[in-house]
This record gives sequence, structure tokens and C-alpha cells, in this order.
Amino acid sequence: MNRSNHGDTSQLILALSKGRIFDDTLPLLEAAGITVLDNPETSRKLILETNDPNVRVIIVRATDVPTYVQYGAADFGVAGKDVLLEHGGEGLYQPIDLNIAACRMSVAVKAGFDYDTAVRQGARLRVATKFVQTAREHFAAKGVHVDLIKLYGSMELAPLVGLSDAIVDLVSTGSTLRANNLVEVEHIMEISSRLVVNQAALKLKRERLQPIIEAFERASKNQG
Repeated sequence: MNRSNHGDTSQLILALSKGRIFDDTLPLLEAAGITVLDNPETSRKLILETNDPNVRVIIVRATDVPTYVQYGAADFGVAGKDVLLEHGGEGLYQPIDLNIAACRMSVAVKAGFDYDTAVRQGARLRVATKFVQTAREHFAAKGVHVDLIKLYGSMELAPLVGLSDAIVDLVSTGSTLRANNLVEVEHIMEISSRLVVNQAALKLKRERLQPIIEAFERASKNQG
């Protein structure tokens, strides 16, 4: 796959996104004896050193983690189930649900919108989401006709200004929905983050990767 990264079987690169996934992965790394020496919130570096000279962490956008791992620019990474469903998971080995960064994917509408009646009467719903693939499959399975509107920013605005009837988005506490006068009307699935490993790296770097994967697995069981 990637010509530069798989030549040295002692070097490992881990792809993480900033925020909750990074924070929740730190204890798993510690369980594997790896400490990240920089804080991505205060450092502008995109490649972070660790206490192990052969392990480095790259900071990428959450939606890009599977791509970096798939093409071998990173040997392994941590990505949410939501991201992996949209990506499709090609070229990735997904050995462990890490039980971190847990939330749920739900359908939400503006308070007062009669979602059940609209669905029952076969109305064609406009749905705003960044999770187009997941939303398409969900509504198709229910036989509900939808026009999907892909957004990248705050979904909550779409029903408030009439862009959409509903949104499909990740919900953690629900406080953002409540603050914007939206209500959850349907639960699609539970979401957590998974370890993903490049398939070539798994073969070529098994000796280095296996102990880390096992440490992650033990630590994640304690999280669950």
C-alpha cells in the first residue's frame, strides 16, 4: 500500500482526531505503555511524539481517519462507528469496539412537528445530515421516502429555518437538541469508537501491533 510507511516494521503511526476520541484513547495508550508527549489542543503540531520513539500519533479530521489507515499513511487509528459506516470500511481490519466516545444516532425534528403522522401518511421528508449513507439505509428499511440534504455544520439549524423536516445526527446528552427546541423521535443505533488497523500493516508489523491491540482490548473491557 503506502510505500514509505510499511518499509520500517518497527515504526508505528496511529491516526486520531482531536477532542473526545483523543482524550478517551489516552488511557488505552497508557495501558499499552505509550504516553503522548504533546497536547493537540495546545500544540499546533499534527505529528505528535510519544515516549516510544517508534510510535507517533498523527492528528487528522475524524472523517479522514479510515482513509489514512486504509491507504497505509497510518498503521492503525480510532474512528467512530458513524464514520466507519459512511466510509464503508474498505481495506480496514476492525478488531475491537473500544467502548469509548459513546453516543447514539437519532432522528430529531422541531418540537411540534408530527413526525409519526408524516411517516404514516407517506409524506416525502427532507432530512438534513452528514451521515447520508446511514440515513439512506435507515429510511429505506422503513419504506419512508426522503430527500437527503448533506450538511457539514450544525444540523440543529436546518429544521428551525425550514431547510429540512428532520435531521439525523449524533446525540450524547440531548442538551443541544433541547436548547434549539428539537426533540428526538427515533433511535437509529448506538455509536462508539473502534480500533481500525491497516491490513498490510497487520501482516508486516504484527510483532509490534499485536501487543498494543491486546492492551487496548483489555483496557476497553474495563471501559465497557
